[in-house]
Amino acid sequence: MKKKEVAEKRPLGLYIHIPFCVKKCAYCDFLSFASDDATKERYVNALCEEIRANKGSTEEYTVETVYFGGGTPSVLSVEQLGKIFGVILETFSVRGFEEGKTGKKEKKKLRLGKKKAEEPEQTETPEERLQRVLAGELAEVTIEVNPGTADAEKFAALYELGFNRLSMGLQSAITEELKCLGRIHTKEQFADCVKAARETGFRNISGDLMSGLPGQTESTLTESIRFLLAQQPEHISVYSLQIEDGTEFAKRYGEDGPERSKLPDEDADRAMYELTGKLLEEAGYKRYEISNYAKPGFESRHNSSYWKGTEYLGIGLGASSLMSNARFHNTTDMEEYIAGASDPFSLREDMERLVQKEQMEEFMFLGLRMCKGIEKAEFKRRFKCDIETIYGDVMKRLVSQGVLAEAEGRVFLTARGIDVSNVVLAEFLLEEFVRR
Repeated sequence: MKKKEVAEKRPLGLYIHIPFCVKKCAYCDFLSFASDDATKERYVNALCEEIRANKGSTEEYTVETVYFGGGTPSVLSVEQLGKIFGVILETFSVRGFEEGKTGKKEKKKLRLGKKKAEEPEQTETPEERLQRVLAGELAEVTIEVNPGTADAEKFAALYELGFNRLSMGLQSAITEELKCLGRIHTKEQFADCVKAARETGFRNISGDLMSGLPGQTESTLTESIRFLLAQQPEHISVYSLQIEDGTEFAKRYGEDGPERSKLPDEDADRAMYELTGKLLEEAGYKRYEISNYAKPGFESRHNSSYWKGTEYLGIGLGASSLMSNARFHNTTDMEEYIAGASDPFSLREDMERLVQKEQMEEFMFLGLRMCKGIEKAEFKRRFKCDIETIYGDVMKRLVSQGVLAEAEGRVFLTARGIDVSNVVLAEFLLEEFVRR
């Protein structure tokens, strides 16, 4: 396919859900669980069926980002991951992979006198691949990895397959906190994992941390942050603990939980939140979204596409999608999913066609999660009216309160606004739609 033809297609994010884990963490409410090898194999085959069955409905798109999430995708074998990714490349137009290229340059021939000599095959260096990803010439292909589920051999194979970004869960560098969370690894295993990934070619690694944990203090959070910084990841996500219904943590730390007093109080949680931003920014990581920091140029393209309103297709059990202003998700029943994988429309539940009011709301409260905010011109391009027509009064009030600002054609949250983002973003829900 010619580059011009690819460029004219609509951008698409592709999410692949792998629901399997070695063990479910105590705080986790994601669709994930431990499973046997036979179920994993059946699921992989079903995934491939669903991918192929989406070919006809995605021919007008170019996949700009691919994200294997979970669960813990790295619990699958290299062969299984390779099979899934291979079917993706066969089915979709994926940026930079259109002709099956995986980073190897074509062989070149030199003329030496009257004879021809063939040069050894030249392989793209990790730095060259990284630059193509950062420049948008190659799709960002991410896989989530937990320490203890991948070694140097697996990392080398993943890199060879075409993966170019890793998202690794540390969560904490404190042994007691890791045990409390139900994590299966130590901080040393995390460091070994990063080292092995670097040695096999990965140059774009993200690390996850959590704050607001039971018994956590500013001192232990600082220790975790400094440990993660020592591994020099290009991207860091820091999530504040949320006690979710149905989890082990809900039983222990919920409103009526016997250990609720171990959670940091509101003031302590706020102090840790501010400490996190201070330490990461001092280390050269720029905050670009409420929970995410990155070195310049290493912002997650996949996650950013969600906040910018780019269309995305979710493949797999329970995976969510937003296509042509319709939101839906796949069934969460494993047997139902496997049986119907060859007919994606039969899997879809809670299909909702977004009317313009809802599209505007999403544009605002997703876009404002990013520190640079939203562009007024983009609002007008999408909705054919000035943003002031719909949100003028709300914006004036929030600006006067010091939680919202406007500059150079952009609208964005202030530092204070980010601190109370949930309250501020709720202001952009339209109770009564103002029609132009």
